[in-house]
Amino acid sequence: MTLFQLATQAGPVSGVTTEMLVVFLVILGAIVLFVTEWLPIDVTAIAIMVTLIVLEPWTDISPAEGISGFSSSATITVLAMLILSAGISRTGIVQIVGRKISSFAGESLNKQLLATIGVTGPVSGFINNTPVVAILVPVISDVAHKGKTSPSKLLIPLSYASQFGGMLTLIGTSTNILASDTAARLSGEYPALHAFDFFEFTILGVIVLLTGSAYLLTIGHRLLPERVPVEEDYVEEYEIADYLAEVVVRDHSPLVGQTVETAIEEARTDADILQLIRDGERFTEPLARKQIHAGDTLLIRASRDTLEQLAAVDDLAIEGSVDTDEELDPEPSDNQSIVEVVIPSRSFLVGETLTSSTFRQRYDGNVLALRSRGEVIRDRMDEIKIRAGDTLLVQAEPDSIDRMAQNRDFVLGHEADEPNYRTNKIPHAIAIMFGVVGLVAIPWAFLGNALASLTGIEGLAMLASLQQPILVTALGGVVAMVVAGVLKPNELYDSVDWDVIFLLAGVIPLGIALEQTGAAMLLGNLVATAADFLPVLLVLWLFYIATGLITEVISNNASVVLMIPVAAAAATAINANPFAFVLAVTFAASTAFLGPVGYQTNLFVYGPGGYKFTDYFRVGAPLQLLLSTVTVLGIALFWGI
Repeated sequence: MTLFQLATQAGPVSGVTTEMLVVFLVILGAIVLFVTEWLPIDVTAIAIMVTLIVLEPWTDISPAEGISGFSSSATITVLAMLILSAGISRTGIVQIVGRKISSFAGESLNKQLLATIGVTGPVSGFINNTPVVAILVPVISDVAHKGKTSPSKLLIPLSYASQFGGMLTLIGTSTNILASDTAARLSGEYPALHAFDFFEFTILGVIVLLTGSAYLLTIGHRLLPERVPVEEDYVEEYEIADYLAEVVVRDHSPLVGQTVETAIEEARTDADILQLIRDGERFTEPLARKQIHAGDTLLIRASRDTLEQLAAVDDLAIEGSVDTDEELDPEPSDNQSIVEVVIPSRSFLVGETLTSSTFRQRYDGNVLALRSRGEVIRDRMDEIKIRAGDTLLVQAEPDSIDRMAQNRDFVLGHEADEPNYRTNKIPHAIAIMFGVVGLVAIPWAFLGNALASLTGIEGLAMLASLQQPILVTALGGVVAMVVAGVLKPNELYDSVDWDVIFLLAGVIPLGIALEQTGAAMLLGNLVATAADFLPVLLVLWLFYIATGLITEVISNNASVVLMIPVAAAAATAINANPFAFVLAVTFAASTAFLGPVGYQTNLFVYGPGGYKFTDYFRVGAPLQLLLSTVTVLGIALFWGI
């Protein structure tokens, strides 16, 4: 008998109905898929929707409810905010501000940290924090190298500061918008709940930002090791000296007369010809059709064993290894650069290998090494499936690097030499964002009534009609971005992280099923039993910690959808304030510090910082405990429990 048959025949056991058990199994399956990454996130989300609809007799999710995540105001608002954030980034304003404010830092680590946090935190309150980090990774990396500081000292603080800043306003992170929408949906059952106002939790967000910043400036950076050398040398950092060597093609070599492409194919080994040197002139990409002559010197990436086999079979003379970046690219006239490229979750490379993605052919670049989950891979790279957060060490010409910099499939570790920003559109973008925020945040009804009473002009009360929900103003802002030329129409679709949109669409009906089957109430009542021997404040803190741990395993958006119904039910069961518990879940889900996979910004800095998994925990665990205490006490003070 299968597990599903057992579940459907089990009936109520200790308050657990068949419907609850089926929903729990769906949640368990979703968690397994999120953790193992067997399927892409967007495919997992679709699988969740399909499963909930197919199992309608037990999940209580109709087809309309199963796809309701696509029509959810949270999903549409997040989509619009991602487009607005892309418009801001196209103008270059964040990069320009980042460089100007960071320029005062010099070689002082404290000033560099202050500049990093001072730019990232406030900006992340008004632009989605994920693209903010993607924009600033190359800026902060360049600040570190110019200031003779290891980027490892600045990049985790960059990610963490973006998460602090994301809690300043409703639109700082997609998690806040989703939490607001979930709270509004539950308000019928829990009257204390409501959609968040734009500045609903700003006062607590400021406290979190200041507390977290003080920690990073005083204690946090001391816990971070210098994983990346202060003097930038990728050959040393990636330890690829043993994988790069120059060989001379002897007169009787079977490679003479062949093209580079044919020579590589016939070698059938894990080796790449990176350069061909003839009569003192270096040839790089495109090399495939270049014919090999006797006396040519080839720069080859291969392991020592592979190199020796090639030398014996193909009659090659091994000249020596390459030990520094300068030796790899000694002459400016060669017009070659080496850069780190981070792979975000939206990239076409995710799930592909270097061979299947045709990366080399698309960008005329040589991949020298690959860093995945802290491990540097230098051989057999073509066989490795690329995952979100992986970093490629690429050697390519400046125009290829510029193309990668303009492509949202990549996050560069350094700024392009000639970034293509629409600086003339900065005033338009700022005005549009002020409009998006102002029509939501300004209390127009109060202002209109106040002006009407002061002036006696009753028509001023009509100002109340300017008050609009964030969904409407964000979509209006998208239209304005296109009309003003900040974004081109064909850039709208490329501006959206579609995996995030599908994730929201998939987990929203899962949250509905959790609520409608009574599973959320059951879990809430179980948690409520802790109030028999623990004070309510401590129960609230436990919810914060539990949400933070769940976020590290799945994702911030999924944890919010699953935990808010449980939190509201638990608070009601112990006669506590449900809104306080919802806020605790929201803050915990938006601040994931313990590992690189819980929050996308942590993945963006994983490769360029050269971090290991333990680095996040070493710095993040004390920070998580500190902010959990500060946040819970702040909620109790400002909203009561």
